[in-house]
Amino acid sequence: MIKIEKQSKAIGKLGEGDKLWINGKEMKVDKQYLMQDHGKMKEMIVEFFNVENEREYQLRYFDDQIESSLEVYELQDEFQYTRREPKTIAW
Repeated sequence: MIKIEKQSKAIGKLGEGDKLWINGKEMKVDKQYLMQDHGKMKEMIVEFFNVENEREYQLRYFDDQIESSLEVYELQDEFQYTRREPKTIAW
């Protein structure tokens, strides 16, 4: 499970241009959208990138269990995402 160090706003309010930090490294949010609606819960994706090297990532979570469902994926090639295991996140 990823440790949430700080939340400047509700995760559902993150949008284009907002900053987040993965293991202390600054990232910038590109967009957030609904991946799948499961009725009482929504599976969400926050797309973001590393400001230094332009690598692209996704933060995935369920809106009803944010802290226990956070997962980070890195884009490999054009369409494949690989799960990463960061220790900390902040926004």
